[in-house]
Amino acid sequence: MRLFIALNIPKKQRTRIHRAARLLREEELPVRWVEPDNYHITLKFLGDVRREKVDVVEGVLSRIASATRTFETELGGFGAFPTIRRPRVIWLGAHATPELRCLKQDLEWGLGDVGFTAETRAFHPHVTLGRADGEGGAGAFRGLDALMAVMEFEGDLKVRTLDLMRSQMSKGGAAYSVVSSVRLATS
Repeated sequence: MRLFIALNIPKKQRTRIHRAARLLREEELPVRWVEPDNYHITLKFLGDVRREKVDVVEGVLSRIASATRTFETELGGFGAFPTIRRPRVIWLGAHATPELRCLKQDLEWGLGDVGFTAETRAFHPHVTLGRADGEGGAGAFRGLDALMAVMEFEGDLKVRTLDLMRSQMSKGGAAYSVVSSVRLATS
C-alpha cells in the first residue's frame, strides 16, 4: 500500500480554501487542480508499505500521538514549488509552529527507528491545491506571482488527530482514504 501521514483539513475549512483559490482556477493555467476533499497537510510520505508493517507504523503513530498535545496552526499565504515562474505544485501555506515542527521531528525519529528513511528536505507545511501538468511552455505562469500577491486566506487549523492515509493512483489522479486515525493528547 502506498501510505503517508497527514493532517486532514475539516470540511468547512476545505470549502473556504477552495473558494479562496477560485481566482487561480479561473486562470488558463496548465494545472490539474486537487479536489477539496483531498486537501491535507502531508507530514511524512512513507511510500509502498507491506501490509505486515502497517501495524508497526500505527504503533509509532499511537506512541507519538499520546505524547503530543493538541495544538493550532495558521493557514495562509499562497505559493509554489520549486519556483513561482516554473511551478510543479501550487499551494496554500501552513505556519510551521514549534508544535508542528516537533510533531514532524518526532515522526521522522519514530519512523526512522522502524526502518523508514528520514526526510532530508526542509519542512514546508502546505496544502497542495494543484500540480502543473508539464505542458505549459515558457510564460505559461506569467502573472501568477502578481495574482497570488492579491489573494487572501487566513484560518486556524486545530490539530487533534494524526491520520495514516492510503494513496491510490488512477488516470484521474490520486484518491486518498484514511487507513487509521489517532487522537493527540488533550490538555
